[in-house]
Amino acid sequence: MGIDEALMKLSPLPTLRIYSWTPPAVSVGYFQNVTDEVDIEKCKELGVDVVRRATGGGAVFHDTELTYSFITKSYPSSILESYQLICGAVIKGLAKVGVNAAFAPLNDIVMGGKKISGNAQTRKNGVLLQHGTILLRVDVEKMFSILKVPDEKMKDKLIKNVKERVAGLNMPFDKVSDGIKNGFAEQFNAELAPSAVTAEELLLAEKFAKEKYSSNDWLFGREAKQV
Repeated sequence: MGIDEALMKLSPLPTLRIYSWTPPAVSVGYFQNVTDEVDIEKCKELGVDVVRRATGGGAVFHDTELTYSFITKSYPSSILESYQLICGAVIKGLAKVGVNAAFAPLNDIVMGGKKISGNAQTRKNGVLLQHGTILLRVDVEKMFSILKVPDEKMKDKLIKNVKERVAGLNMPFDKVSDGIKNGFAEQFNAELAPSAVTAEELLLAEKFAKEKYSSNDWLFGREAKQV
């Protein structure tokens, strides 16, 4: 999360970053209450990290998936149009690896009617950051052992419902990654210029990670503000 915010502040060019999570983690949306959404003790027991994103949306369990962030200073003012544009790049990338996917407003991507990708945004000082996940495999039981269900009596029904509505690609990370890179290049008529995080970006990312994203004030701050 620190790297993504550092790129928002320092990257002079539109930047696509592709990554995975080690260990697995839950990221909660900027506006959510962590204790309402996540079983913190269960996460500790299973070795699952918990972090608050700068982007909105709901709580996401990151395990076997590809995550991307896209940072740009050039984007439509309309939230829907910006999602269409950036998710369109993901869809073109998936097509390159044989996945026929479609945009499902406001911010999902589906395959055969099942959700394979969720996306979330933030905009700050004229820069847009979009986070997105592309599911490779889905362990729904593990997901709902970590994410809280408002009504425990409905848990089995909810798990069944999610299994029917959500799917993983069952493809290798590197294959999907290559497709996504090429999809973004095509969508934005851009030439890919692979690069590592710069020393300046890394220094700022480490500062954000230590002072912000690792702090209880950031993670639990929404609860404090609403008391």
